Amino acid sequence: MFKQFKSFAKRIKQELVFYRLIAKHPDTPWLAKLCLGFAIGYLLLPFDLIPDFVPILGQLDDLVIVPFFVYVALKLTPSSVIENCRQQIN
Repeated sequence: MFKQFKSFAKRIKQELVFYRLIAKHPDTPWLAKLCLGFAIGYLLLPFDLIPDFVPILGQLDDLVIVPFFVYVALKLTPSSVIENCRQQIN
């Protein structure tokens, strides 16, 4: 169980480094950088579109909005940039 948790934590750390590399890459479009910034900001800021005290929907908006903007950012980013950033991690 602990080994799985450690593996999961390592994977999360690698993904965060990957998104940081994409955001700093000079060939990443500004709209993709904006989407990544919004996703990170939405996760870190204390206010939400739907307050967390609203049952189910309060937590669900975090699970929908953040992955949506990360997905959009990755779709807007050229595949060469994505491959380059993945190679830098490995």
